[in-house]
Amino acid sequence: MPTQVSERWIADGNAIKAQLEEKGYTVDLQFANDDIPTQTQQIDQMLTNGADVLVLAPIDGTALSSQLDAAGAANVPVISYDRLIRDNGNVDFYVSFDNYEVGVNQGIALLNGLGLMDREGNKVADAPAGPFNVELFAGSPDDNNATHFFEGMLSVVQPYIDNGTIVVKSGQTDFGQVSILRWSQETAQKRMEDLLTSTYSGGEKIQATVGGHDPVARGIITALQNAGYGPTIANGFPIVGGMDADIASVKLIQDGVQYSTIFKDTRLLAKQAAKAVEAFVNGAEPEANDTETYDNGVKVVPSYLLKSIVIYQDNIQKELVDSGYFTQEEIDRGVK
Repeated sequence: MPTQVSERWIADGNAIKAQLEEKGYTVDLQFANDDIPTQTQQIDQMLTNGADVLVLAPIDGTALSSQLDAAGAANVPVISYDRLIRDNGNVDFYVSFDNYEVGVNQGIALLNGLGLMDREGNKVADAPAGPFNVELFAGSPDDNNATHFFEGMLSVVQPYIDNGTIVVKSGQTDFGQVSILRWSQETAQKRMEDLLTSTYSGGEKIQATVGGHDPVARGIITALQNAGYGPTIANGFPIVGGMDADIASVKLIQDGVQYSTIFKDTRLLAKQAAKAVEAFVNGAEPEANDTETYDNGVKVVPSYLLKSIVIYQDNIQKELVDSGYFTQEEIDRGVK
């Protein structure tokens, strides 16, 4: 796993480990703290120690070529976990969510927050005319998923930019301009602060942001709060959406500060990864439900893609508490 800074990767790692240990496998779980040399060394050591299968969520999807070559030479299957490993043929399977759909869901949540679209993605007949000042954010440029998220989001938001309902006042609409390296909360906060200074210092107000995951959203929220926005959406705080259903952000949604997040149930993803491991160990091919979308630059990697769910304030109970993902007490504390 890439890091322990983001809550979701801890949950992913622990869930995969538990799933595989229940099946009787010995699991070596490592976190690389967003340091590429650390991750490459960890994988090298795993291969040296005789790993039978590798499940890898890369920090940089292009930085593992020598490790993948070594795995291929040793006939060790490689499962790319949630982030696609690129530019090497020794990637045997990919488990993730439908990342384009995740971006679509982020876009729908934004438009729903502005009153332009219902939660099913249908235009609202008596929608406000706008214009709404919206700034775009995206994930890390070294994460293959980030471009899928961004493209999915734009597929629903771009028409509103084109017709003038949404205005990106900064003019920053290209992925390279809006991406946040390593999905850093601090970098997102700094970018939002810079945007407020450069673009919204004349009395103009920002109505919403879209893109990035929950730590990115929290960085944006901190910058907006420090600039005097808020305190809640009911008091005019901008619509801010996230992704990954971090418990700190779920509490912010419950408190009416963050508008939405995207729930990607790591329990289901871990279960699918464990199924793929078991298939490879038994000399079989894992079940794929997509064999066209994920070209890593060398091959189209067989994939199993899962669905995601948009979390709003009024479905926290149903989707996160009743499903056993969090307890209400954990959400109230904002800490798992």
